[in-house]
Amino acid sequence: MRRSIEFIYIDAGGGHRAAATALAEVIAREGRPWDIRAHSIQDLFQSIDVIRKSTGIDFQDVYNIMLRRGWTFGTAQLVPVMHAAIRLFHSAEVRVLERHWAESPPDMVVSLIPHYNRAFKQALDRVRPGTPLVTVLTDIADYPPHFWIERQEQYVICGSPRAVDQARALGLAPSHIFQVSGMILNPRFHQPAAIDRPRELERLGLDPSRPTGIVMFGGEGSMEMVRIATALNRSGLKTQLILLCGKHRAAARALRAIDAHMPMHIEGFTRDVPFFMSLGDYFIGKPGPGSISEALAMRLPVVVESNAWTLAHERYNAEWILERGVGVVVNNFSKVADAVGELLHPDRLAQFRARAAAVRNSAVFEVPQILAEIFSRHDRGAGEPYYGEPAQARAAHRIERVSPARISHV
Repeated sequence: MRRSIEFIYIDAGGGHRAAATALAEVIAREGRPWDIRAHSIQDLFQSIDVIRKSTGIDFQDVYNIMLRRGWTFGTAQLVPVMHAAIRLFHSAEVRVLERHWAESPPDMVVSLIPHYNRAFKQALDRVRPGTPLVTVLTDIADYPPHFWIERQEQYVICGSPRAVDQARALGLAPSHIFQVSGMILNPRFHQPAAIDRPRELERLGLDPSRPTGIVMFGGEGSMEMVRIATALNRSGLKTQLILLCGKHRAAARALRAIDAHMPMHIEGFTRDVPFFMSLGDYFIGKPGPGSISEALAMRLPVVVESNAWTLAHERYNAEWILERGVGVVVNNFSKVADAVGELLHPDRLAQFRARAAAVRNSAVFEVPQILAEIFSRHDRGAGEPYYGEPAQARAAHRIERVSPARISHV
């Protein structure tokens, strides 16, 4: 029997759509009997997008503009304001979702976005009672309250023990909490790179004998890349850079104007991130869950910045890097040369790279297995209460984990 699964993503940042696309690709390769429909929340909520009606800018693009222009100071204070706006339009959101699912009823909804999971659940309960809602966190941890995890009948798939602890603290039963081994990545990050690395570096105008840093700030890019390249260019360190500028053309122009004293290759928006990372020895960028996870999948230790300008929901990621010992965290990229110098010390680099290699992440293959298990449970009518157990009882339960040995890899 074929099933219909609806993925919901958002194009605020690139990680949500990328996760949906990667999952759909693996599900298709594995031949699972599921029809995947993917919808952008922007498209679903177009009719009630007051920001677009008043400014001509999609609500999801406000976030992207903030990233491009570096307007990220004080996001911890902005989140409650955004949640207040979401609550104001909650009833309208639920009505839109009801109409959508009444016209094309799914057998499961997989949310790859935060903020709207309460609306998803209420709309499903009204139109398709009993339809499982599965929220896949594309952040290493939640940023409560009302970010990813709500106190409702919501399956959650977490990429870290911290997120699992947050779900349990909110009262979700262990039967509704699954832990996978990390963030969802494109399958290409899990495939060995069959390339002639020295030759490819030379083709890009780089020196195969120098350690190579990959500098990237997601698909939107950032002018921070210019500050990083300038600092390293003046440092005298024997290194070189591949700078992936994404959609930020101004950053690319400024980088090309630098009087370079070290080799640099500057690239605009590209879908060949796995290839470029396969040429690197370390990574520099913002502490986004996707870029950190991509770098570690390619065995690259990381250098990130964490301060008041760091997005509030990404600040834990810097702590996670230090806990794992897979990189260096600076409070300002003006100190990036010191951080890279520490990283490139011969003994230290070997240690960092070994720890990066020890981070094994197969989440993109684990999640389809979990979705199949949830379908199986619903077919059997099995399951525990989804919240409200006494703390002592919750502590006695085992969180569901997926064994990599049981995963069907592509």
